[in-house]
Amino acid sequence: MPEQFPHYIEFRHVHKTFDYPVLIDTSFEVDPGETVAIIGRSGVGKSVTLSHIMGFLKPDQGRVIVAHEDITDYDEDELRRIRKKVTMVFQSGALFDSMTVAENILFSLELREDYNSRNKEEVVRGLLRMVDLEEYRDTYPADISTGYKRAVAIARALAAQPDCILYDEPTTMVDPIMSEQLTSLMLRLKHQLRLTAVVVTHDLDLMYKVADRVVVLHEGNVIYFGPVEALEKSEHPHIREFLAMDRVELG
Repeated sequence: MPEQFPHYIEFRHVHKTFDYPVLIDTSFEVDPGETVAIIGRSGVGKSVTLSHIMGFLKPDQGRVIVAHEDITDYDEDELRRIRKKVTMVFQSGALFDSMTVAENILFSLELREDYNSRNKEEVVRGLLRMVDLEEYRDTYPADISTGYKRAVAIARALAAQPDCILYDEPTTMVDPIMSEQLTSLMLRLKHQLRLTAVVVTHDLDLMYKVADRVVVLHEGNVIYFGPVEALEKSEHPHIREFLAMDRVELG
């Protein structure tokens, strides 16, 4: 690990503008094995942040470090190498509709260089067991719920054996029971596999359960970055309002 990049992911004074500034002087870091949540209202730059980590977007200013490397100026070939270490679970699941659940997972397996076709069944079965979806192995994505699609997308992401997993709103648009199942799955991955993770979410319950630290974005700025348990003590008016709104919705 290069000494100048001790953090697994780091944003150093990142700026990004589209029609208006989306990220303004954004700085935070994620250490190996840590889960960091990014929260804030819609349109504050949460998904844009994930796109910078994946290299889909480049900052206008500042540096982006991923997997202990400065990827800011990397070309597509170099980014492909990084994306073998860092994988993303999209909100839609982004599954192949023409493939069964097992085939979707297998697709990711076959991209691995150390892939051994002899044990593919065993690996797929193990991944399906890990996400509690063994009975759906021959089902097509169109026939399973949004929550199950996300669980399959997580299994497919794990098939690539990443060091880090990015979750984009993993519990949005799913019922409370499925939300609990996805939260519990994310916790298992954190403790059993010690994966580094970044979770973009509106779901404060999920944040409290899985995150070690949290980034709060507001109007392009990081208004809080620190331990989850200290968030309640913040005096920032926007954070007070955000937490109060969540309590009203839960009540």
